[in-house]
Amino acid sequence: MWPVGAVVLGDCILVPQTGPMQRGHVAERQHPAATRTWTTDRPCPAAAILGTLRRGAGDPSFQLDADGAIWRATLTPTGPATVRIEARPGAGEVVTTAWGAGAEWALDRLPATLGADDRPDGFAPEHPVIVQAQRRHPHLRVPKTGLVYESLVPAIIEQKVTGQEAWAGWRRLLWRYGAEAPGPGADRGLRIVPAPAVLAAIPSWDWLRCGIDPARSQSLVRAARVADSLEKTVDLPGSEADRRLRSLPGVGVWTSAEVRQRAHGDADAVSFHDYHVARDIGWALTGAAVDDAELAALLEPYRPHRYRVQRLLELTGARHPRRGPRMAPRTHLPGYRRL
Repeated sequence: MWPVGAVVLGDCILVPQTGPMQRGHVAERQHPAATRTWTTDRPCPAAAILGTLRRGAGDPSFQLDADGAIWRATLTPTGPATVRIEARPGAGEVVTTAWGAGAEWALDRLPATLGADDRPDGFAPEHPVIVQAQRRHPHLRVPKTGLVYESLVPAIIEQKVTGQEAWAGWRRLLWRYGAEAPGPGADRGLRIVPAPAVLAAIPSWDWLRCGIDPARSQSLVRAARVADSLEKTVDLPGSEADRRLRSLPGVGVWTSAEVRQRAHGDADAVSFHDYHVARDIGWALTGAAVDDAELAALLEPYRPHRYRVQRLLELTGARHPRRGPRMAPRTHLPGYRRL
């Protein structure tokens, strides 16, 4: 018999663990600020690179200052951290300050988080729209945060719902169950994704109060129970990471891609099955909306940079004209009666 809570992931049986990612948030000693400067060989458009980590304008885990500084609240394998990232393109530097038990881990991961591991070599588009997008964003890189659970939680919340509904659910979850970010992050109102042990213990009625239905909350609980094991997919080849992620019940093609774009630095992870992506890319490249099968054919020549194409077009604002009323958020869940 398998232990209670065990999940089949790929060829492995994953057993719920009690490692650092699984422990709930606890009161911690004050950690002094740690600062590190990363000298780059190219300008670093930090806001464009890290923009995909932001889940709506009111994301409690991500703030962008008027001067361009980025603040993130993150849960690392060594504990929570508040991170402030300031890119100085003229000097070829990125200055980062971090607070909390996870500060050193976050600083060590900074270059990869800003795309240092991304290799755009061989990406030589010929389509004029993509060529123009690359000229406008020549230093774009795909981030690799190395934090699978942190990317998987909001991705599951965003499954098959409107952006408004997804972002509201994410905000409610962090405000109800996320811990205050350490250091100045607390004063700024930053919150950290609930630790896996905390998330797995949320009662069903509170998921509904967050506006998250049972199908998604059950997927979230299953993911939380094997969070430590999920982190081990970070350095696997994209196809193998995809296979293992999709072996987890509730994680499909779209969710796996959304995670790999952020946690794994996978420049080929296209958001197939997205309500807008196929239509927008098809419109940008052909002048007509396309379906997923047609999108796959359009992007095939760009392997292993298919997601790079998607992100470049997103940054240029290429999108299918929106006509008619927007899809309304569902109103039958308790949380949406207060919207």
